[in-house]
Amino acid sequence: MIERRRFMLGNEAIVEGALMAGARFFAGYPITPSSEIAEGASRKLPQVGGYYLQMEDELASIAAVIGASIGGLKAFTATSGPGFSLMQENIGLAVMAEVPCVIVDVQRSGPSTGLATRPAQADMMQARWGRHGDQSIIALSPSSVQECFDLIICAFNLAETYRCPVLFMADETVGHLREDCLLRAEADVEIVNRKRPPEDVDGYLPYKPDDDLVPPMVAPGGKHLTRFHSSTHNEKGLPTSSPEEADKLVRRLYDKIEKNKDRIIKYKQYDVDESEYLLVTFGGAVRAARQAAADMKKQGLKVGVLELQTVWPFPTEHIAELAKGKRGIVVPEMNLGQIIGEVKKVVCGKVPVVGANRCDGEPLSPQEIAKALGEVVSR
Repeated sequence: MIERRRFMLGNEAIVEGALMAGARFFAGYPITPSSEIAEGASRKLPQVGGYYLQMEDELASIAAVIGASIGGLKAFTATSGPGFSLMQENIGLAVMAEVPCVIVDVQRSGPSTGLATRPAQADMMQARWGRHGDQSIIALSPSSVQECFDLIICAFNLAETYRCPVLFMADETVGHLREDCLLRAEADVEIVNRKRPPEDVDGYLPYKPDDDLVPPMVAPGGKHLTRFHSSTHNEKGLPTSSPEEADKLVRRLYDKIEKNKDRIIKYKQYDVDESEYLLVTFGGAVRAARQAAADMKKQGLKVGVLELQTVWPFPTEHIAELAKGKRGIVVPEMNLGQIIGEVKKVVCGKVPVVGANRCDGEPLSPQEIAKALGEVVSR
């Protein structure tokens, strides 16, 4: 595949990036504002030898994705808030059984049906804590059509590297944004495939990790016996009630992400080093934040923007370092304040932190962010 430059929707770029990453299976139930992803997958996957299934609901969709991944295919689904809620239990299964897959949530206004065609970023805490039990999770957030393409490839690479579900937290603003996108050539894109055990290994244990805390994964039907179980299990994959083995497993599932944060976390910075004030934002709010920073710069304020491309695991250490010497932080997000709590925990009251928030189905404006910044400046 040679490089192509296309004028396209963010949702369309997600499909193109998934195919580039090697995705060959999609199961989903169309839901606004993610439906273009299902539509694109239905047309393009058969062209590359892949499979598309339209399921009866979101519970069946994520179950089919997990099954396809266990069978050896890179698999993904796409939904929005109500469907994302229905998927949570089986996402927990993918965490416990260490099944790589990608779940795209193109967020919309809620709760419940809400404003089905309007943007929001109010699923961010659900992404982190929507499943029961101790765990960590990886969640990415694109702010442009180009990032929809680039970061969905990253999402598949992370899923394969760490044998885990990865959440792709887009929003209606970005999913339905249409702009220029470079579909990179295959030679210029790093593609990661899941780690396999050597065929000549005797006594293979399906959940015995390597030094990176991730066990190699085999597909059923080969030489090695493997098991996929929702219950707490030992390294053989057999259910166990041993406190020692339970502690070992849960800590490893958590640590394989948290102890590799430096390899997982991605972000972009704009005029951060020389700034006195900092905007910490993600997804569809990034453009308004950058415009607000540019507008305030004309008024003599030094304002930097930190774009969180990886929201979970949260870049705690990096934000703590950036906050040193800052006079104030504003967290723009299209909700009533979800990520701002994480920022406040990081700075521990040493720097004023305020939110710029909107929850009426309309995107944040630069003026609203500038107003919130003005409140910090006047303190």
